[in-house]
Amino acid sequence: MSLVRRAQRLSFIQRFNLARFFKGDAPSAAPWMLDRRNVYILPTRQGLFFAVTLMIILIGAINYNNSLGYFLTFLLGSIAIVGILHTYRNLLGLEVRPGNIAPVFAGSEVIVPVILHNSGTDRREQIALVYKGQELNTCAIAPSSQCMMALHRPAAERGWQPVDRFTLASTFPLGLFRAWSHVVPDLHYLVYPRPSGEKRLPQTSRYMASLMGDQGIGSDDFAGLRGYRSGDSLKHIHWKALAREQGLLTKQFGGDRSERLWLDWRMLEGREIEVRLSQLCRWVIEAEQQGVEYGLWLPDQIIEPGRGHAHQQQCLQALALFGG
Repeated sequence: MSLVRRAQRLSFIQRFNLARFFKGDAPSAAPWMLDRRNVYILPTRQGLFFAVTLMIILIGAINYNNSLGYFLTFLLGSIAIVGILHTYRNLLGLEVRPGNIAPVFAGSEVIVPVILHNSGTDRREQIALVYKGQELNTCAIAPSSQCMMALHRPAAERGWQPVDRFTLASTFPLGLFRAWSHVVPDLHYLVYPRPSGEKRLPQTSRYMASLMGDQGIGSDDFAGLRGYRSGDSLKHIHWKALAREQGLLTKQFGGDRSERLWLDWRMLEGREIEVRLSQLCRWVIEAEQQGVEYGLWLPDQIIEPGRGHAHQQQCLQALALFGG
């Protein structure tokens, strides 16, 4: 019985130590500080060759009792030891923050900005950003300033996607030692479905009739001009007024009719889920470009008709997150 308890206790200790060892690989929220707990340093290949060379010189000096050999060995060894300190301090104290990640469509490339902030009084040289499948990027950071680097990754699947681990490293100043720190961000970016499909934008609409008219949101008769608002269709901008330096104005149309399209999931009956989402994504983009009001009907969500950049982003996000 005691042997069983000892085995259970040993198993618990081993699990505890492993969890403690891999704690640095757990995702963490921004900002990320490079401190003594997560900056590591080891000799490079050139550093190992340099150490072997020093050993050969030292053995020769001992064998022939050559004082010049001793002097050269200890001089180069002292320089290497000082280089360890400078390489380590080149990363120590850097603050890492992510920039704004713009949503992208599936099949394109997502760009994750990474901002390195140097709050110290020393200049940081040759800071390298290491990311899988990407060429090595380096930058230098002046005291009390920052630099921006970027992670490039293909966006293959729709929905919220995690940002993979990346590494910051440096071999400055001698190249004999490499200091590095892994950053595992608790960060995600949004990927919309790929806009594709053969069907054109549906022409079915809901006719809105009213004795009061539609107060400038219809599509029949010209009703006047107003100031430009974010999301207005480019087709309705009064370009002649802009050429006469009268400002950016938008044409208003009146009448008793307003086109409202419903982009309906049920219109694509019999197709696969991803094919439907891609077609609806294309329709959302085309409807926004044409400046019509459109709504989106999905089995799990209904978005009322509207238009503008915010409405388009709401529809695209609903398509990206469809099905959980």
